[in-house]
Amino acid sequence: MTISTSRPEDLIRAEAKALGFDLCRFTDLDDAWPAAARLEAYVAAGRHGEMGWMEETLERRRHPRGMWPDARSAIVLGVNYGPDADPLEVLSHPDRGAISVYAQGDDYHDLIKSRLKALGRWIQARFGGELKVFVDTAPLMEKPLAERAGVGWQGRHTNLVSREFGSWLFLGSILTTLELAPDAAEPAHCGSCTACLEVCPTNAFPAPFQLDARRCISYLTIELKGPIPLEFREALGNRIYGCDDCLAVCPWNKFAQAGREQKLAAREALRAPPLAELARLDDPAFRTLFSKSPVKRLGRDRFLRNVLYAIGNSGDRALAVEARRLLDDASPLVRGAAVWALAQLTSYAEFERLRAERMIDEPDSEVRTEWFDPPDLD
Repeated sequence: MTISTSRPEDLIRAEAKALGFDLCRFTDLDDAWPAAARLEAYVAAGRHGEMGWMEETLERRRHPRGMWPDARSAIVLGVNYGPDADPLEVLSHPDRGAISVYAQGDDYHDLIKSRLKALGRWIQARFGGELKVFVDTAPLMEKPLAERAGVGWQGRHTNLVSREFGSWLFLGSILTTLELAPDAAEPAHCGSCTACLEVCPTNAFPAPFQLDARRCISYLTIELKGPIPLEFREALGNRIYGCDDCLAVCPWNKFAQAGREQKLAAREALRAPPLAELARLDDPAFRTLFSKSPVKRLGRDRFLRNVLYAIGNSGDRALAVEARRLLDDASPLVRGAAVWALAQLTSYAEFERLRAERMIDEPDSEVRTEWFDPPDLD
């Protein structure tokens, strides 16, 4: 269906701005989708780790019309979530937890989807047509779509970069049967900068524009269900949910001050919470603290796993009391992480004493492995 109204794109942009979106761009869906080949190679190399849904939905991800064959245009929208302080400053306070900027407020999926639905209703009332709204939980490759629409470009860290908002953009998309005039694609503006690659604590970028999720702290602390491999635990530092390093060092972030009135607010309690307090969370307290937060989906046990690794990296022997208490936790995942934390914070003699006491009744093989294969002790 073709719209008869002159410049409907301008009207849609104005409505999107009124609803709280910072960017609104358009693209058609007629051409081939080069990103499909890159995704196939990524999955074939196993770099998606335990994210099996990427392989299961590979066919639908090959082209936006794989999601909906009748779609003719895409409306790509961005919301600035640029932080109001240096997100890496918390890394210099090892007794506190570093939570990724995007997870310090309410879940952006819910916030953006409500705005997308409101915009969709307005578009249908004004112009007709059919449409579907998407946030990144659906198998739609939003970053290549955003690049094609001119929202930004995929930087060397594989994240989208905007000239106006740097690396701090949430994305949402609307596929529609309307034929809307496409915007020009955004060429890359990274130049020779490699800051995002060099800052990565775990060397998760095998090459520019390539990410091995299995080495990425965001994947390790959020997607990985079991114990985090030993080789990465020290590199976690005090990062307990996600990692902002490669985003935060992007030079284009200096322009992210624009549109601050649309920024999604962080909760003070989640900016740099004390590790000692987090280690004491039972399940009800965890659910209360992270109500409406994406962290809640992680679950208390995996979250405490991350907190205990951070405690082990803190160098603060006073925090050993928290790890020692969690040796009695019902979750083997938590108990195993507590063993590792104690191995970092206690003397050889104390660790040996605890091992002798605890190994007698420990039923879980992975926890027993932690006791028998600790890192070098002082």
